[in-house]
Amino acid sequence: MTLRWADVGDGDALAAVYAPAVTDGVASFELEPPGGAEMARRVAATMPAFPWIVLERGGDVIGFAYAHPFHTRAAYDWSAETSIYIDRAHHRTGAGRTLYTALLAILTEQGFCRAVAGITLPNPASVGLHESAGFRPVGVYHRIGWKFDSWHDVGHWELDLRPDASHPPRPTPATALPDAFLERVWRCGP
Repeated sequence: MTLRWADVGDGDALAAVYAPAVTDGVASFELEPPGGAEMARRVAATMPAFPWIVLERGGDVIGFAYAHPFHTRAAYDWSAETSIYIDRAHHRTGAGRTLYTALLAILTEQGFCRAVAGITLPNPASVGLHESAGFRPVGVYHRIGWKFDSWHDVGHWELDLRPDASHPPRPTPATALPDAFLERVWRCGP
């Protein structure tokens, strides 16, 4: 498996991985799966400030993880919300752990202090992945999303990336990280 930055050329592959989360379940609250052009637009809009990474096997994208602003107010600039999606054929193969290990290392190196994630409940596999990465639960929004003719709860998890940070500098853009650091991150995959 190979880790790397996502790029706009990955749009169709990202859309293929993501579509089942939209059409076949409630992991995503989107109602219509975005196509490749929209996924490419999202990658372009996310980077360079926030990371968007893919995991490949045999040249095929089998999963992706990314971060984006937690909220737009300036005081939240040191917090990032994370998302991860794995092709169903690669669930329980270590792909999620590989992606999250890399994503969290990048966010920490950028200078982010906290990562947060929302998980539609119940979803024991996603809860297990997040908690194994160090996230801890902080609360639940009940009946917050309406999809497939029913209400769904969303749990929230958080992870301190820099628990001792006081007066932190502004986070560095993802694509401005040193090549030597990124080479170590990309090599940490299986």
